[in-house]
Order: sequence, then structure tokens, then C-alpha cells
Amino acid sequence: MTWLDTLRNTNRSRFAELGFPKTGQEAWRFTNLGALAGTPFQPAPPAFAKVAIETLPSVTPSHRLVFVNGFFCANVSASDILPEGVIAGGLAATLNQHPALIEAHLGKLAHDTNHAPQALNTAHIADGAVLYVPKGVRVARPIELVWIGTGANEPLSWHPRLLVVLEPGSEATLIEHHLSLDDGAATFANGVSELAVGAHARLHHYKVQRERNSAFHLSTVAGRLEQGAYYEGFLLTLGAKLSRNEIKLVLAGPGAEAKLSGAYLVRGQQLCDTTTLIDHATAHGSSQQLFKGVIDGAAQGVFQGKILVRPDAQKTNAHQLSRALLLSDDARIDAKPELEIHADDVKCSHGATTGDLDDDAMFYLRARGIDQDSARSLLIDAYVNEVIAEITFEPVREAFEALASAWRYAG
Repeated sequence: MTWLDTLRNTNRSRFAELGFPKTGQEAWRFTNLGALAGTPFQPAPPAFAKVAIETLPSVTPSHRLVFVNGFFCANVSASDILPEGVIAGGLAATLNQHPALIEAHLGKLAHDTNHAPQALNTAHIADGAVLYVPKGVRVARPIELVWIGTGANEPLSWHPRLLVVLEPGSEATLIEHHLSLDDGAATFANGVSELAVGAHARLHHYKVQRERNSAFHLSTVAGRLEQGAYYEGFLLTLGAKLSRNEIKLVLAGPGAEAKLSGAYLVRGQQLCDTTTLIDHATAHGSSQQLFKGVIDGAAQGVFQGKILVRPDAQKTNAHQLSRALLLSDDARIDAKPELEIHADDVKCSHGATTGDLDDDAMFYLRARGIDQDSARSLLIDAYVNEVIAEITFEPVREAFEALASAWRYAG
């Protein structure tokens, strides 16, 4: 039995003990997984889609890796020559080619024994993506991961794993694009990402999720930032019946910095849950969080954000803000911002606000001859683009603005 078999079996047993989380658990009290747990999902077989690469949506020219139902598809992927020593490819293939690298890092950050979706993912590790950047190397062009769900005549599930290792002083930009190519039965994507960002390394990580309305999408990110490391993360959520993005970042080295932001736009019966934990473990760390939601119909948004400052994390600067815009009487937001501070020389703040469209701004636009629908659209765009402006990489920022604007016309 290999180390990976042992890892799978241990987590298979652990998930059997835990089962899917229930609303009686504090971390899941706003997000009911009953419909997910009650659907008879079957493991998705490898499905190599016969799709021309030019038909796949792309946010920017990049090294592009394509995955269908969780499995790497080399035939529709495209990658220029990468800098020497950089590895970007499928997990299964990389495990065969670089077994020591995978064994050294896989499962080392995502190891919460009480986290059921994480245990389920680890129990079913079959494929996924790997990005490895050696010491001091900068990857100029972004790495784009296109995750496609397709061809489901019966409920299918997959559990992709993403492993990112940036050695000290390196830099990379990673873009994730999650989408469905067709309609069909329910799907369940349960991804886990492990992000190891070495000393003074820089990782820019952007994700857009726009899967079909019958999809369930769970994502768990476990990241560790060493001394002077920088992480920029942005989440744009537009799709899925139920989605939850759970992010835990440990600022493990002095001077580490995390900038985490996102926007979610949901309508109908959609539910979008964003749960974050920024763990300041050492001194002089900095973190910023800004999330904004637009909720229409009978949709529900959830934001649970926690800042943890440990006793040795003096001189911490950490701020968090959640804002939600409700467009209907039936729209709902549940917000739970938290601070847990065990050091005395820190600057920390958190907050959550909820409201509807500004009546004064609407009156101002209408008074200048703009019709009500156009005025409403302008205000929504301005509200969402304020947080999308946090993205430092211009091609992604422009693409995300266009996707968010298009959401208004799709309802």
C-alpha cells in the first residue's frame, strides 16, 4: 500500500464517521446540505470532452489547463514553454513524473480531521492540478485552470485537488474558471486546494464560478504564507444551485500579507456561502478582506469571516468588511463577522452591512432622463465594480467586470 492509498483510506473512514455537515453545527448553521446529501451521486468517470480549445471561455491569454469532470484533458489544453523548473499540469501525471514532490506537499496543509468535505475529497483523490514554481522564478503569463462539468445524464460527482507550491522569492498568477457546458442532471464538484507560498513569494489567485443551476459546488482552500509572502485572492460567484467557498489562510511568517476579496451575484433559489479564516500566527502580518453580494429573488447569501490574532502576532493589521445588496423582499443575507484577538498591539476591524438600492442615487439618475431599468443597472454595476477594482491584474479585472455585468441580462 502506498502513502497515497493510506491517505485515501484514512480520510474515507473519517468521512464515514462525520457524514455531511448539518445545520446544527455552528460553521454550517446557515447552509443546509440536505439536498446535496440526499442526491445519489455517482463518481464521474474520465470524460475527455471533444471540444475545440478556441470554443472554451478564457479570461486572458495564458497557459491553459483544461479539466473535464475533474480529470485533466491534455488534448484540449495549451501551454507555451514554461520557465525552467516550473511544473504546471495534471495531478495524476505529475505524481508519476515527480512523486517525491507530490508526497512532500499533498495533504500537508489540508489536514483538518473534522472537516467532512475535505475528508471526502481526500478519500477520492484521482486527479486535479499542480503548479510548482522554483525559487526565484517569475512566471510571466498566467496559468489558467478551466474546470468543466459536462455530459451528466445521472447525478455525477468529482473531487479535484489543486496543489500550488511557490518556493521562496517566486511569483505566479493563477486563474480558475469553473463552468458547465450543458444542462443535465445534478452535479457535485468538491474541490480542495493547498497553497504553499514561500518566503517573499507572490501568488495572485483569481476564481470565477458559473456552473449550471443544478450544480452543487464546494471549495476548500488551505493556504500558508511564510515570511514576507504575499497572497491576492478574488472570488466571483455567479452560478450553481448551492456553492460554498471556504478559505483558511495562515500567515505563518513575519510580514506576510493577504488580500482577499470577492463578489457574488445570485438570484432565484441560489445559495452562496463565503466562509473565511485569516490566522495571524506571527508578528507584523497584514490582511484585508472585502466581499460584496448582490442577492435577488429568493436567493440567500452567507458570509462568515473570522480574523484570529495569536499571542505572538503583535503589530498585526487586519480588516474585514462584508456588504450585501438586496434586490427583492425575499432575498436574504446571513452575516457573521468575527474577531478573536490574543495580542494587544494590533489594529483590527470588522463589519457587515446590508441594504437596498440607494433611493437618492436612483432619483438623481431618473431626474436626468435615465429610465428605471437602466438606472438600476448602472447602480448595480457601480456597486459590484467597486470590489472588482481590487483585482490588480487588469485583464482579469476587465473580464470579471464583463461577466458581472452580463449576469444582469441573464435573469
